[in-house]
Amino acid sequence: MGDRSERGPFPATLKHFRTIRGFSAAALARRLGIDPSYVSHLEAGRERGSSDLIRRMDKELEAAGALWHAWQEDDGEPVPAETPEDPPASTGVLVLEDEAQLTYDGTHYQLRMRRLLRNAGSEPVTRYLVRIAVDRYPGEPERSNALYRERPLTWDELQLQAQCGGEAMGWTVKHDRDAFKEIWLTFANDQARFPLYPGQEAEITYSYTVSGDKWGPWFQRAVRVPTRELSVILAFPNHLEPTVWGTETSLTADFAPLRTPPARRTDGEQTIFSWSTRDPQLHARYRLEWRLKIPHTAENEAETVNPTTPSAAMAGAGIVQDGDPLLHAVARPFDLPAEAEEARRVVGALLEAIDRVRQLHTFGKGMGMAACQIGIDRAAAVVLPPDPQAEPIVLLNPDIAETAAETDEQYEGCLSYFDVRGLVPRPLHAVIAHTDLDGTRRLIRYEHGLARLVLHEVDHLHGTLYRDRMRPGTAVIPVEAYRGTGRNWTYQ
Repeated sequence: MGDRSERGPFPATLKHFRTIRGFSAAALARRLGIDPSYVSHLEAGRERGSSDLIRRMDKELEAAGALWHAWQEDDGEPVPAETPEDPPASTGVLVLEDEAQLTYDGTHYQLRMRRLLRNAGSEPVTRYLVRIAVDRYPGEPERSNALYRERPLTWDELQLQAQCGGEAMGWTVKHDRDAFKEIWLTFANDQARFPLYPGQEAEITYSYTVSGDKWGPWFQRAVRVPTRELSVILAFPNHLEPTVWGTETSLTADFAPLRTPPARRTDGEQTIFSWSTRDPQLHARYRLEWRLKIPHTAENEAETVNPTTPSAAMAGAGIVQDGDPLLHAVARPFDLPAEAEEARRVVGALLEAIDRVRQLHTFGKGMGMAACQIGIDRAAAVVLPPDPQAEPIVLLNPDIAETAAETDEQYEGCLSYFDVRGLVPRPLHAVIAHTDLDGTRRLIRYEHGLARLVLHEVDHLHGTLYRDRMRPGTAVIPVEAYRGTGRNWTYQ
């Protein structure tokens, strides 16, 4: 039997959270009512554990869904020695064309995948691995978990269909979880077998349907097999006024915007977005996200916010608004480098949110965003300097090491209550301590406007809003009365 920790993230994630929470294996076992040796088997990858146990373990270790997600990502089965009858999914297969078409009709999403395959190996290919994964609330694992526990994906609702050429393909289930399915499409059916022999090409298609209340506003393509061309088409009803953006990441690069933007066109009553890339890197991930206008109905009338206000626009872009307790909480620090991948994910989510916000407003002073403002309780923030050519400043576990005695007052705004501006005193310079992904602690000095931006975000991660920094008796002013929009702060 192999070590599961080599194949999936769960064993290492469990040991990490048990260690940082200060539990011995025996102490954790007592809290869960299980044998201590079972915890050791889970961490060694010799046991899988039930979904109920993993959820209880996640809650006990205050992992905020990290254990549950790691458990879902893991294969969840003992690792047998590879045999000719059970080859890796990518053996010999080259994807010449990979095309995804996702259509939303207002109530359901339908995905149609088309792949042109070539067998570049030396053995016949008899099956192809397919994954179906949904996450209604990205960045809110507990909320998503609760949804899918109550209403899991079912095979009946998916209505999966698959073909190879003119032949229907059979399929067998590899994994069947609440929000994640994995199947083998077989090059066979009840009447025939049609393996893909060395040197041959074949086009396979498959489709399935998911209700809109189970599909989150994102679609990701992961390059697991060598691929020549990858393309994505998204179609939405015109009246939902869709906006689409995307990011990419790979084994050698962090999250970054797509190198080319999705193209947009209108076709009758649909708005269609298309994007493609040639020769993507193996293991690269391309993530497209969207925002839709919610139609006004009697059911959502109580939740409707005046769409003309700046704060409503920010709320529509996914920014947590004033009154949410998360804005007054101290963010959880990252354990780096152990949580480097989680830190990359959070920073990627921040960059995506910043792209959405910048479509709504001009930030002549630069801008920043903290993880709590997109509903993530982690100590991460990103600051964009006013110079559009400057690289984003990424702050992980930041603390204020030193500030100048000299201060000045300037008006600040906050994405979480963007209808007003406030006059805030800040030091003219500050030295910030923060942590790199590899765990190295660094000190960086910022001055004037950049210091103000950075200090604003560090405050967010400590549960402090700029209103808390204003002088007693000073009131905020409506954004309409502020005359500095789109211009940088001035200094002597």
